[in-house]
Amino acid sequence: MAMENLNDLRGFVMVAHERSFTRAAARLGVSRSALSHAMLALEARLGVRLLTRTTRNVALTEAGQRLLATAGPRLSEIDDELAALRALQDKPAGTVRITAHDHAIQTVLWPRLSRLLLEQPGINVELSVDYGLTNIVAQNFDAGVRVGDIIDKDMIAVRIGPDFRMGVFAAPAYLRAQAAPARPRDLTQHRCVNLRLPTHGGLYAWEFERGGRQVRVRVDGQTVFNNTFLMMQAALDGLGLAYVPADLAQPHVATGALAPVLQEWWPQHSGYHLYYPNRSPIAPALARVVEALRYQPPGRKPRARRG
Repeated sequence: MAMENLNDLRGFVMVAHERSFTRAAARLGVSRSALSHAMLALEARLGVRLLTRTTRNVALTEAGQRLLATAGPRLSEIDDELAALRALQDKPAGTVRITAHDHAIQTVLWPRLSRLLLEQPGINVELSVDYGLTNIVAQNFDAGVRVGDIIDKDMIAVRIGPDFRMGVFAAPAYLRAQAAPARPRDLTQHRCVNLRLPTHGGLYAWEFERGGRQVRVRVDGQTVFNNTFLMMQAALDGLGLAYVPADLAQPHVATGALAPVLQEWWPQHSGYHLYYPNRSPIAPALARVVEALRYQPPGRKPRARRG
């Protein structure tokens, strides 16, 4: 039976339950004549008589009883599932997959999503750590996170975090062994903790800016990581200079475990943005995640939550 005939099947099931074209038509919101013609067309396509019509009532033939027993429960299951899907608009549920790097997850995503998950037990979140420019559609992610709002034209970007600075840090013991670099290019004479980027397989060139002048320096050292927290740990252990988000290192600076270097050259980056495909409407669970992550500048009242 072709999918376009599901309405005829629903009409047949209603007539079978009501034993009346008039009552069935009223419940379906169609005219009696239209329903009668639809049943005749259904019988013609199947090549069997389903209903015995009299002036007073409607009875099922043997074929009609068999079709009712088969189609009735299945149509009911379909209707129940469609109702359940519509209910998701009011009660978000499902899994939202997000790719981001570890600093974004630790400082922005997880503090807010952990609260959302406690409030919305029907929502599941999968967070994947990745420093590459992931194709979220090809990799079956619902959303990704990157610095700034420069994204493909078929994506939507939502700011989720404030601007932040990248900085250079080292353990005091390391700096006592040799003079701290005075300029970015001096870093080539130091041991540095490197970051490998998965997108191109190369090592990340450290970026600096001062007075509108931008400088990129490729550094060398004994260690290479693809994890921000391990890079910072290597610096804490005296294995060289690390280039990490300043807010992440600040607690260690406060305790004296790390010292800042080249502060006048630290660049400021636009905050993290969540990006996702430009589709309308988006899944209710993803919509709730987007609202939970949306950045609210200090002093601005948070948006009223919908739903």
